Amino acid sequence: MQRQKFTLGFIVVLTIAAIAVIVNLPVQLGLDLRGGSQLTLQVMTTPEIPQVTPEDLSAVRKVIDNRINELGVSEALVQTSGSDKLVVQLPGVSDPEQAERVLGNTARLEFREQKPGTEAQYQAERQVYDELKAKRAALIQAGDKAAIDENQRAIERSQEAISQLFEKAVLTGQDLREAGAAPDGGLGNSWVVIIRFSADAADRYAELTKKLAGTGRGLGIFLDRDLLTAPVVGPEYAQLGITGGSTEIRGNFTADSSQELVIQLKGGALPLPVKLVETRTVGATLGRDSVESSIWAGVGGLVLVLIFMAIYYRLPGVVADLALMIYALLNFAVFALVPVTLSLPGIAGFILSIGMAVDANVLIFERTREELQAGKSLYRSVESGFYRAFSSILDGNVTTLIACVVLFWLGTGLVKGFALTLAIGVLLSMFTALTCSRTLLFVALSIPSLRRPEWYCPGLKAANLKTAGSGN
Repeated sequence: MQRQKFTLGFIVVLTIAAIAVIVNLPVQLGLDLRGGSQLTLQVMTTPEIPQVTPEDLSAVRKVIDNRINELGVSEALVQTSGSDKLVVQLPGVSDPEQAERVLGNTARLEFREQKPGTEAQYQAERQVYDELKAKRAALIQAGDKAAIDENQRAIERSQEAISQLFEKAVLTGQDLREAGAAPDGGLGNSWVVIIRFSADAADRYAELTKKLAGTGRGLGIFLDRDLLTAPVVGPEYAQLGITGGSTEIRGNFTADSSQELVIQLKGGALPLPVKLVETRTVGATLGRDSVESSIWAGVGGLVLVLIFMAIYYRLPGVVADLALMIYALLNFAVFALVPVTLSLPGIAGFILSIGMAVDANVLIFERTREELQAGKSLYRSVESGFYRAFSSILDGNVTTLIACVVLFWLGTGLVKGFALTLAIGVLLSMFTALTCSRTLLFVALSIPSLRRPEWYCPGLKAANLKTAGSGN
């Protein structure tokens, strides 16, 4: 009994925590519920690159991600589709033409010389820019659209001010041939980014670095008007510049940040155009209607299930109803914490997982009835019911989880959302059926007035049972 009290206390704490999470972290809504635009972009080949590799697709995706950030769209989603397509979901964006203009142009990578006499101004402008970028992340998290728009305009002004401190581009992404990351030997966990230019651009790079060597001015590396880094060239290169067409970019990079810069550089260097092949706009009204319809369907189905369980299974059914409500709270709390972007297929996965949770309780209660009809005590019948139903519950849930893994691995977009919500629901349903229902039912058995056999198996006479003691 002591163990059951401890488990019951844990369930109560978990439920209160779930309610707190739901109140403070609302579940994110997907494109089909919130409204917005979805663009499908096809990455095109060129004579130089006749086939799109996964690395090429990943690099283009990174550039698209950066451009979406410039749009100020929160909770946007960019996913690969097949071997040469990207699906871009922009919740809250009602003008797909604007998104197309921003996303559809080829990224431009530039290497530019910092103008003489701008060292102090550069430091000041760079500090302003970094502060604005840091503030942007907090604004997106808060979801303040007006503040996000104002912050974006300020970032664009700061980008333009920094850009004015550098000369026109001497080298572009078209001149870059390779980019990679490597540990900086002897400097702990620091990493460097190694780049290599084409043979023709190597001479121009040597001349450019010769001009900058020892001056304290930086070599600005720009991607889509955004200054990635501005390394300073040491005085040892004042005679010949950096020759050989390759160099290392240092900037206190970690393994992750150096790899991120490599992807940006490769994305900017790729001469791969993208073509808009499909545009889909979901109105906010349709999104609201979908939410309302889904809520009514979910609540209606849940209420019918609760009524059926209470009528057909009596007291165990009422216990299952309590466990089911706890399950729903835990499920939405997990959705908010992961976080899961909830879409219509995701809601379908959630409702289906409710059926799985009910199914587990049905198996347990039917096994319990069989034990009661065989003449065992209430305690032994309930205990045996959970024990005998466990293997069936485990088999059914494991096979469902395997299907979820396959759908998530091979599917895209909405299919992945369905698989994720169903998998979370299945795992939580096992917990509530085998822990919450069990604990609540044994707590009920500890109350003498709730040990009436007909409340567990209608039509069963008390005379057919052994004494319903705590272990008899």
